[in-house]
Amino acid sequence: MLVKARAARPATRLTALKGVVQRFSFLFLILVSITLMIFGRIDAIGVESMRARVMDAFEPILDAISTPAATVARFVEIIADVTEVYRQNQELRTENARLQQWKQVVLRLEAENNSLRSLLRFKPDPAASFISARVIAVPGGSFLRSVIVAAGRRDGLRKGQAVIAGSGLVGRVVEVGEWSARILLVTDISARVPVLLEGSRQRAVLAGDNSSQPRLLYLPPDSQVAVGDRVVTSGHGGQFPSGLPVGVVSQVGERQIRVHSLVNLSRIEHVQIVDFGLPGGLVVEDPLGGVMR
Repeated sequence: MLVKARAARPATRLTALKGVVQRFSFLFLILVSITLMIFGRIDAIGVESMRARVMDAFEPILDAISTPAATVARFVEIIADVTEVYRQNQELRTENARLQQWKQVVLRLEAENNSLRSLLRFKPDPAASFISARVIAVPGGSFLRSVIVAAGRRDGLRKGQAVIAGSGLVGRVVEVGEWSARILLVTDISARVPVLLEGSRQRAVLAGDNSSQPRLLYLPPDSQVAVGDRVVTSGHGGQFPSGLPVGVVSQVGERQIRVHSLVNLSRIEHVQIVDFGLPGGLVVEDPLGGVMR
């Protein structure tokens, strides 16, 4: 008990001291203020000098305090600017993505429109009927030149029908399903089309060899062929009517004559499958004997 009483005495004294300080602190501050006012009236120059010295003394501290504050303020402004730039950038990205989507739609529609417009260049016989179809696949392979179209038996397609794109013949129907069909292009190695030179009326056979430019076969030795001569179907064999444009002569050599198609066969998007009411099954007589189909 005695130990506890001795330990409590300093605490009691400290509490009493705090009470005295608090009681007279307000009075002390008032006296200091009055003294400074009187002193400032008496010696304003001295007070100003003392105030300047106090400011000089506290200048490093104030500078040290103000520099981080300004830095923090600038940093906050930078963060705000970066946030605003990021927001605007996100809005621009979204708008750009939306514009890119619209651009792709416009380009696709423009390409489709141009492709469909090109079909109007060919005017089929009024007695003929035709179906426009979209190319949906190009089967791969080094020895096959064909395309798949989104039209089939339900649309009236049948084997042997002529296929036209743009302003020229591109091939014929060789396989027909219920919903799709395969078109054999004139550049395929198995393709044979009876043709004639429009100017000289010389008959020949257009033979594909899997290159971009098929050859002319079975021309008479004395045939006058020049680069630029138009090549059209002859109507021989009953597969195609006469006069369908096929291409123009692009190369004349001693061993071969090449024909450049009027249609870019590597970029076909839409075709017309034309039914001329002719019997199917291409039959071409081989001058050397036999029959080619």
